[in-house]
Amino acid sequence: MLDFFAISLGAVAGANLRYWTNRYTVRLLGPVFPYGTLAINVLGSFIVGFFVIWTTQRVMVDPRWRLLVVVGFCGGYTTFSTYAFETMAFFEAGQWTLLTANFLANNLLACLAALAGVALARVL
Repeated sequence: MLDFFAISLGAVAGANLRYWTNRYTVRLLGPVFPYGTLAINVLGSFIVGFFVIWTTQRVMVDPRWRLLVVVGFCGGYTTFSTYAFETMAFFEAGQWTLLTANFLANNLLACLAALAGVALARVL
C-alpha cells in the first residue's frame, strides 16, 4: 500500500508541474513549436538518468524513493503521448520542418539529458 501511495503522490506532483511548465513555456516562447513538451521530456529524462544511478550506485535509499520520483513524478511529468500527438499534427499539416525538428529535438535531447544525468550522478 505504501508503494501505491508513493507512486500516486509523485504522479500528482509531476502532472501538476507538467501543466505549469507547459503554460509558462507557451507564454514565454509562443505556441508555434511545442517547446513545453520538449523541455518537460528533456528535464524528465535527466531526472530519471540522474536519480536511478544516484540511488543505486552512489547512495542507498529506500526503493520507495525510486517509485516516488521515477515511476510517480517522472511518469506524471514527462509526456510521450503529447509529443507523439504534436509530431503527428505537424505531419497532418504538412509542416515537415517542424515535424523533423520536434522529432529530432525530443529524441536526441532527451537521450543526451538522460546520459548527462547518469554522468552527473556518477561524479557526485
